[in-house]
Amino acid sequence: MMTAATALLMTGATTAVAAGPTSTVITTTASASPDIEALIAGMSLDEKIGQMTWTHVYGSSADDMSMAASNQERYGVNTPAEVVEKYKLGGVLYFAWSGNTNNPLQVAGLSNGLQQTAVGADGNGIPLAVTIDQEGGLVARIGSPATVLPGNMALAATGDQDLARAQGEILGSEMQAMGINVDFAPVLDLNSNPDNPVIGIRSMGENPALVSELGAAQIEGIQTRSIGAAAKHFPGHGDTSVDSHYGLPIVTYDRATLNKHLEPFRAAIDAGVDMVMTAHIIVEAIDPEMPGTLSYKVLTGLLRDELGFKGLVTTDALDMAAMAAQWSQEEIAVKAIQAGSDILLNSPDVEASFAGVRAAVESGGITEARLDESVRRILEWKVKRGVFEQPVAALSNVDNVVGAAENLATANLISDRAATLLRNEERVLPLAPGSSVLMVGAGSGNPETAGPLLKQQGFTVTEDYENGSSPSAAYRTRAVAAAGKADAVVFTSYNATSNTAQQQMVAELAATGTPVVVIATRNPYDISAFPGADALLNSYGNKKVNFHGVVRAISGAVNPGGKLPVNIPKSDGDGVLLPLGFGLQYDAATPAAVTFTDRPGRGQDSYTIPAVPGVGYLIHGKEIAAGTYRKPAGTVTVTASPTKGYVFTHGAATEWSHTFTTGLSNE
Repeated sequence: MMTAATALLMTGATTAVAAGPTSTVITTTASASPDIEALIAGMSLDEKIGQMTWTHVYGSSADDMSMAASNQERYGVNTPAEVVEKYKLGGVLYFAWSGNTNNPLQVAGLSNGLQQTAVGADGNGIPLAVTIDQEGGLVARIGSPATVLPGNMALAATGDQDLARAQGEILGSEMQAMGINVDFAPVLDLNSNPDNPVIGIRSMGENPALVSELGAAQIEGIQTRSIGAAAKHFPGHGDTSVDSHYGLPIVTYDRATLNKHLEPFRAAIDAGVDMVMTAHIIVEAIDPEMPGTLSYKVLTGLLRDELGFKGLVTTDALDMAAMAAQWSQEEIAVKAIQAGSDILLNSPDVEASFAGVRAAVESGGITEARLDESVRRILEWKVKRGVFEQPVAALSNVDNVVGAAENLATANLISDRAATLLRNEERVLPLAPGSSVLMVGAGSGNPETAGPLLKQQGFTVTEDYENGSSPSAAYRTRAVAAAGKADAVVFTSYNATSNTAQQQMVAELAATGTPVVVIATRNPYDISAFPGADALLNSYGNKKVNFHGVVRAISGAVNPGGKLPVNIPKSDGDGVLLPLGFGLQYDAATPAAVTFTDRPGRGQDSYTIPAVPGVGYLIHGKEIAAGTYRKPAGTVTVTASPTKGYVFTHGAATEWSHTFTTGLSNE
């Protein structure tokens, strides 16, 4: 049956694109500039509620039956396409666990198939918002071969606005290639609470100015690719000690403190961010009764009226315990719309959400005009971002864009620049070339990823790994026994401030006298837990790309330049151990050139080794003292190597060679 909306869209252009590797050709029909008011006027009440409903579906393609049981349990139908058709959804949300993100080409095929369903005869003629949480770092629903980024706190450690914009461009271009048109990123929460269990390294730190600058740059980068960005989690989830997935956080700070948390959101609005995602937290300074997601004072009074935001407001996922454990889904849907939200994201009971909104309209608790406001904003956004004009992805572009070499190079550059050196006793780092290294650590810190990278840097590496976050007594004993045979121990920690087994293992390793280098792979506060470690670097993540920079810093291939994006409290919580902006670097040296004097007669020939602090000069691998050496014969090749605790400046010359032309007969 053709709805009024479909009829209006039938005047648009037709685009043929393959739906997926095993599909034939699909055809989408859409109008680049539909009559939005006519669309709204032609919608039923359920179609309006559907346009405001964005939820996940189970399956890897539009007609995938392999997860039919899950779709049946949640939606009463078998396939992703049938979910879209049943509810006339305004958007879908991709997750790995729902089978949506197996590989980039599959994702593009799923996107195309769902768009065909939404726009085709069985849909309502309105293309979908295809959405994902692809923040980079810890939260990234699509992994390799898509570009794996070090994450927001690593980005913040670089302090580089251009890299932030580049990160946004990578996210935007790769999502666009896969048919995704909304990225729920960036996170703009100020991680001012070290005990925050849900934000942490997803944040760009606790400096409002830095988070504002880097957040705005990311938004600009994402949206230059016609992908909607979403600033989250409003009005700030960074000072909570409860994870809203499991409970309802309450923040008790005053309005002046709240204003600091609002600064990045103000900057995002100034940068033209398309969407703002709400936080399931109670902010007592604004509304001591209701969480932001359900608070009129927060979403309308603060976000709309005070901050002047005109774009789309979306809830965070409504299946999180902060919501679902407190109110029914009928109540949540109604209260969120009454508060000012345009989008009901990932309700665990879509039927109940629909029923609640229908009943509220019938009783006058919500007017249909209020729904029209949100639907209008959604449709205007879909026009603005070209979703009507081109809802499908060109599959031929996927492999050329997703995981492109230049994107991977940018990710590695962020990692290099992010490596943050917080301690370096007795110039332990960088390790001498060819050093023997024992690679161990908490299994949650992925030491098995760091070990091979150390080998690539020329170290002789002995590896011993164990699963889990808490090293066992047997594992600790093995590591201590092996430490004496190595020049250094490298240990990966993972939120060690709350893990006594990790603390104990590092203390036991340090007691052997072998230098211990810790790579803190998760939240940046671990240095307070390891007073005995000789050196400590923050990687802000435990993926290969995070280790890229810190391992190169251990070898001296890069000089660590990262700066702390947060304050590090002392272990007893009384005061600051290391302040925001702290970060050590190696002393840098530039080798002076070796000079060669070649004159007639061997007796006048010589070469001079200069004296430069931090520079050792070698011939045939043996260090040679500064001075002038006379009567050389044949070819003399001198190489420079940094001495302990030094690195060379980038691009410095490190080898000089000369063949002397006079022979023994000229002595």
